[in-house]
Amino acid sequence: MVEIKTDTALDMMREAGRVVAHALAAAREAAAVGVRLRELDEAARGVLTAAGARSPFLGYRPAFAPVPFPAVICASVNDAVVHGIPDDHRLADGDLVSIDCGAELDGWTGDAAISFTVGTARPADLELIAATQQALDAGIAAAVVGHRVGDISHAIGTVAREGGYGMPADFGGHGIGRRMHEDPHIPNRGRPGRGFSLRHGLALAIEPMLMAGGRDEYRTDPDGWTLRTTDGSRAAHIEHTVAITEDGPRILTLP
Repeated sequence: MVEIKTDTALDMMREAGRVVAHALAAAREAAAVGVRLRELDEAARGVLTAAGARSPFLGYRPAFAPVPFPAVICASVNDAVVHGIPDDHRLADGDLVSIDCGAELDGWTGDAAISFTVGTARPADLELIAATQQALDAGIAAAVVGHRVGDISHAIGTVAREGGYGMPADFGGHGIGRRMHEDPHIPNRGRPGRGFSLRHGLALAIEPMLMAGGRDEYRTDPDGWTLRTTDGSRAAHIEHTVAITEDGPRILTLP
């Protein structure tokens, strides 16, 4: 069921989104060569705690997962696309890192992700991150009243395909509000003019995931969570929570 939010609800989601933005900034600031992924989780956790927010990631267990997720962020490095578990792995010079984080505040949720490099960046990694940002920007630009979900999907997919990048099948964005995952599903590829009609008050998490090798296949680590490229190529993931409004798309997860 798709829930259309009131303007007051969107304002409350904006406050949750602000917490997410600050948590992501804290995780990124903590990231450096030699730092453990667990330390990035601790930095984000501190922001959530200080804001009085709850993590929708911690303890989350969808049908595919063998165990509940044990952290407040997903930390995916290099060939990990999404859902990486922050552990004692130490970041190395040149690593490409994607951090996904959510926050629930006063009953409303925000969800966002960033990708960045640590130390000396590879030019190809910077191009991949830029393309992922471009795909997100295109998806957000298509998130207007009167369009459909397929218009968002088509905009994202067009950028990815024109750049020669792959996208993991079966994973994409989603509705968001009282829960982190709500209807409708937002594929990262699709046909324009198809799918749920966008209207004022709809809130969506739009999240392109691009894989440098150009293939769409992925594999799952033994932990049951981490998705990796099958060819070992690098991946990037960038996300914002966005509200559809009569005045155009409103990004709810900016700082």
